This record gives sequence, C-alpha cells and structure tokens, in this order.
Amino acid sequence: MTVKVAVVGLGFIGSAHIEALRRLNGIEVTALLHSTPEKSKQKAEQWGVPRHYADYDELLKDSDIDSIHICTPNNLHYEMAKKALAAGKHVICEKPLTISIPEAEELSALAASSGLLHAICFNIRYYPLLQQLKQMVQQGDLGEIFAVNGSYLQDWLFRDTDYNWRVDAGMSGQSRAIADVGSHWMDLLEFVTGLEVTEVMADLSTVHKTRMKPLQAMETYTGKVESTDPARYEEVSVDTEDYANVLLRLGNGARGSFTVSQVHAGRKNRAYIEIAGSRQSVSFDSEHPNDLWIGRRDGSNQVVMKDPSLLYPEVRRYADYPGGHNEGYPDTFKQLFKDIYETIAAEQGKPSGTYPTFADGLREQQLCDSIMRSHLENKWIKVGG
Repeated sequence: MTVKVAVVGLGFIGSAHIEALRRLNGIEVTALLHSTPEKSKQKAEQWGVPRHYADYDELLKDSDIDSIHICTPNNLHYEMAKKALAAGKHVICEKPLTISIPEAEELSALAASSGLLHAICFNIRYYPLLQQLKQMVQQGDLGEIFAVNGSYLQDWLFRDTDYNWRVDAGMSGQSRAIADVGSHWMDLLEFVTGLEVTEVMADLSTVHKTRMKPLQAMETYTGKVESTDPARYEEVSVDTEDYANVLLRLGNGARGSFTVSQVHAGRKNRAYIEIAGSRQSVSFDSEHPNDLWIGRRDGSNQVVMKDPSLLYPEVRRYADYPGGHNEGYPDTFKQLFKDIYETIAAEQGKPSGTYPTFADGLREQQLCDSIMRSHLENKWIKVGG
C-alpha cells in the first residue's frame, strides 16, 4: 500500500516534512500547495513533486490524495483541517492546532468522530533518548518525581530587524514564543513524565516593541532585513512575546518551571529538560541529542549514549542507526511520521499511544491559554479552569 500525501505550506517546516516523508517506505509526496500559484509551481519543480495546486479546495477534490500535511501559518490551520476531515483525508497538522480554544475543541471532536487518522506535529518527543527517558520514568528508574525544569531557547528573532509572520498576532495567535516552542516543551514534560500540569504562573515579555517588517514576505529563519532603506521595510508594533518564564504545579504535587525565548543570542534551537526524582535526576539537551545525563547522590553520574543496544527494548525502534552514528532534529520528523503511517498501513485508524493526536493539540491550546491568562491577570491559573 502506498499512501499519497499532499503538503500545504512550503516554508522551513513544510520542506522538513517533505524531506522526512521521503525517507519512509510506502509514502509518496504527490502534491503541493504554497501561498501563490507561481510559488506552488516553483516549489513543485524544486522538490520534484508531480502535482501542484493553486487552490486548496481543488487539492481536496483530488481522489488520489490520502493524507494532508498542514504547514501553513497558524490562523489557517482550523479551516484547512476541518475541510480536509470533511473530504475524508487523514490530517497531520503543525502546532499549534488552532489559535483559539473553541476552534481546537471543535477540531478535536470532529477528528475523534471521523474515523480518520489525525496527528499534531510534536516531533521533539521523538528523539530516541527522550523515548528512553519516558520508559525510564515508567520503569521507576527515577523514583517519585518532585521537580521538572527546563527551557526552549532560540535566537532567530534576536534583533528588531528580524521578522516573520509569527510576530503578527493576527496570523500566529495571541501567543508567539509560548505557542511556537513552549508548546513543544510542555508536551514533552507531560509525555515523558506522565504527569499533568494543573496550574501555571507566567510572566511574559516583548523585548522588541517594534520590528522592521520586510515588504516582501520572508520564510522562517530567514527574516532578516539586509538594508535600512525605508522603501524595503515598514516599522510595525509587536505585542506577541519574545520571552517568558512559567512556574508549574503538577498533578502529583511536584513543582516545575521553564523559560522560553526567541531572543537568546547563540541558542539556535535548544530544548532542555531536567527531571528530579527520589532515586536520580535525568537531563536532556537537544543541542547534544545523543547523550542523556543521569545524576546520582551516591555514586558516579553517568552519560548514556544513544545506542540501540543500550536502550530499553521498547525504545529501540526509534533509533535507526547504531551507537556513534548520531540522530538529530530531522530524524524526529521521520520517527513521528513512521509512527503515524504505520497506523494507516495497519488500517487501524486509532492512535498507537505514542504519536500526538488532535486531543494533544487541544491540551496544548489549554495550557497556552492558561499561561496567557496568568500573565494578564498576574496570578496562578488552573489549567482548563
């Protein structure tokens, strides 16, 4: 069985989806849709994809297409996912699922009742050693968890001359840094620990209150104004956050905290998590994704190498290369999509228990909304309360 896929939105992430999909057997990237007909044609030629569309509704009429990957700006996710489900297509959507709780609730309910596969792209949980960390927690290696801390730090919006559509609340939603990468960190926390965040206390900051917006659209990680020529940019006000600190209360009584920033010079894309348990502590740093640090009070600390022979048997399927052969960010997409499309191939149509669904997308929407409310009201907020 060959699953035929269409990718909608061909910026940085859409391209990452295509590259990962092509590393898997039984999947064919059949069609593309980008922001304009001209760009759709250009991207199809660039990637060697046989079909390109100028209109999303026309793409959905293509009976050959089994699955849609939505990699567009956030404000388009809701309508596109809803239409794809109505057209009988499986849907893999980039995060956040939508830009509002009501939209996320509706999509989650529609997807659950559709009988179609639906997934949200929380790929970070697919580093092999994070799957190992989850298994370690389940096996009791850490003991009782009493603290979780970490951060997700980037610098691609460090200067006021750095710009991207995510800066615009109309396209990205009320939250930017939290919804963009903080959502990854919170999904990771709940995934590996099995604990739920019950309350949050947040402090957000917009470092650059104005930014230089290029008059020509820029793709993610390329939004740098190269000239101060007024004819090439306009100065715009910004009210989405560059930086955030969040305190957490977890379901078992544990405490936590994390920092999110898109203005930390030198941190290109660093997701870091450290979990403290009654037996040992464990930390993971995505800039060194093939090492897992284990800390002990009595005895030597340890660094576990990403090596299938050293991992729990349940985890080995997520490490495709032997020890010493590093696996990183692009491989997380491959492993996520492998989980998703193995479910389709098995004609189960039900979550495997590992890959994130629209229900996880709704959960992150609730967390982000609670964080924004906490910041605005300057108090602890119960998640979903």
